Amino acid sequence: MATYLVGDLQGCYDELQLLLDKVQFDPNQDKLYLTGDLVARGDKSLECLRLVKSLGDSAQTVLGNHDLHLISTALGIKKVKPKDRVDAIFNAPDFAELINWLRHQPLLVYNEESDFVMTHAGISPDWDLATAKACAKEVEQELQQGDYHYLISNMYDSLPDRWSPELQGLERLRYSINVFTRMRFCYLDHRLDFACKAPVDQAPPELTPWFNSDNPLFKTQNLVFGHWASLVDTPTPENIYALDTGCVWGNRMTMLRWEDRQYFSQSAVKNY
Repeated sequence: MATYLVGDLQGCYDELQLLLDKVQFDPNQDKLYLTGDLVARGDKSLECLRLVKSLGDSAQTVLGNHDLHLISTALGIKKVKPKDRVDAIFNAPDFAELINWLRHQPLLVYNEESDFVMTHAGISPDWDLATAKACAKEVEQELQQGDYHYLISNMYDSLPDRWSPELQGLERLRYSINVFTRMRFCYLDHRLDFACKAPVDQAPPELTPWFNSDNPLFKTQNLVFGHWASLVDTPTPENIYALDTGCVWGNRMTMLRWEDRQYFSQSAVKNY
C-alpha cells in the first residue's frame, strides 16, 4: 500500500497514465492525491475528470482555480478562456454529473496519519492549521450545500488581500478561496499579491513566497501544493512540497510517493 501525490494535471491525461504505470498504481491498495487544476490547457481534461472520479475513494483531489473557473463557465457565469481546451467536457453526456462531482471536492485535505496538508495554492501566512481547516470547510459548505451560484458569481476579486478574524460573509469566503487557489507571493505584512507570476529569483524584493512568510505552521507542518509551475526546480524548505512542474507548459509531471519521499517524473509527451 502506497500514498502518491501528483501535481496539476491541466488535462495532461497521457502523462498521468504513464506515471501511474511507472509506479504500478493499484487502486485496490494505493491512494492517489491530486493538487487540483485537473482541467484547462491540456487536450484531455475530460479524460482527467473521468479518471479521478472513477477511482472513487482511491483518489482525492482538491479544487484549483481552473477547476473553479470550469464550474463558473458551466453555470454560465463566465466564458471559457480562449486557451482552455474543455469543449469535450461541455459536449459529454456526463457533463452535469462531472461538474456536480467537481463542485463537491474540498479545498483542503489533511491526512493526519501521514501528517500532510494538501491544498492547491497554499495556506495563508496568518492561519494556523485549525483556522485553515475551518476556512476551507466554510467555503466547501457553501459550494456544496449553500448558494453556490452567488458565491461563484462573486469570487472574482482580489480583495480583501489581508486576513482578519473579523472578516465575515462574502469577503471572508473570497479571501479563503484566493488563498487556497490563487496565492503565490505575499508582502512582508502578509498582504497577498496576485500580480506577480515570475520565478522567485525575478520577483520584486518586497515580495516573498507565501511559504517563506513568518508563520510557525510553515516550519512544522508538511504542506503539499501545486499551482505554481514557475517554482519548478526552485528549492523549498524540506517540509514544503511544490508538485506543479509545468507539464502542460512542456516540462514534466511530478509524482511523490509519500512513504519514502521518492519522486517520479514524466516529461510532457506533446506540445499543448
